[in-house]
Amino acid sequence: MVKKTDGWDLKRLLVEEIKKQGGWVNTHAHFDRAYTISPKLLNQAHALMERKWTLVDPMKRASSEEVYEARIERAVRAMISQGVSACATFIDVDPVAGLRAIKAALKVKKKYAGKITMLLINQVLKGVIDEDSRRWAEKALEYVDIIGGNPSKDRPQPRKHLDIVLGWAKKTGKMVHVHIDQENNPKEHDTELLARKTIEHGLEGKVVAVHSISVGAQPKKRRKEIYKLMKAAGLMVVCSPSAAISMKPLSYRTEIHNSIAPVPELLDAGITVGLGCDNIGDIFQPLVDGDMFTELRFLAEACRFYELDQLVKIATINGKKVLGI
Repeated sequence: MVKKTDGWDLKRLLVEEIKKQGGWVNTHAHFDRAYTISPKLLNQAHALMERKWTLVDPMKRASSEEVYEARIERAVRAMISQGVSACATFIDVDPVAGLRAIKAALKVKKKYAGKITMLLINQVLKGVIDEDSRRWAEKALEYVDIIGGNPSKDRPQPRKHLDIVLGWAKKTGKMVHVHIDQENNPKEHDTELLARKTIEHGLEGKVVAVHSISVGAQPKKRRKEIYKLMKAAGLMVVCSPSAAISMKPLSYRTEIHNSIAPVPELLDAGITVGLGCDNIGDIFQPLVDGDMFTELRFLAEACRFYELDQLVKIATINGKKVLGI
């Protein structure tokens, strides 16, 4: 229980309570791309997310296993320095990156095993329906702790994408983290689809929705229906606030809201929410430095949510649940 006193230093208080719970848990990152921002990439950072999925290819193609290892290690050391006890990072495994990044991540994971719990997730940035991309994703399964998904890459076949990814989960017994509803778009309904597919595949409690920003773009009545379905699926959510609020505005009419998952409503519905930093110093998030307090603060301010005990849980206990720790 966070104690409230006169003249308190709220940041210090929250950090102390998080330490008491074992330290920060960073549930979502992309360490293999960290610190890759350059003048050329900065000039392209305004591009839509889908375009950035290919703009990173030259950097990936030029990165040796040693270069990947250096970047990932730098990011992990940054986590340890601020008291992160556990983290999960997506790692690109596809026709461009091959296995270089995941092999580098494994080396870093082993090197720092005594200082931080590091879980690896394969990022399917090229989708899984394309035969060559799926072949690389399947190669990653033996290396990762959690299976990654990104159904928007395989539009207009998100159902097929999820069937493939969730099928891997059933075969391996591993959890799944799926990038979903990232656009703050009222026409996106993929969190609901993910919940239905989770139930269909019998994976209740094993699947995590990463972002779910577009849920907040739905009418209130619709949101409540989605929460019930998510609860039935045991679906958990990862919120990466800096990434969420940076999404490019779309020209659709919807209820006024901030570009972020509706965290207070999710918690009220009994849905577990964890905290992530997402990209660090790359084309996706040029200025993000991976500071977890900044992410927690952005979550609180963007959602106008100041339940201190709940904020501590989001940063610690909930994060462990999201990672299956």
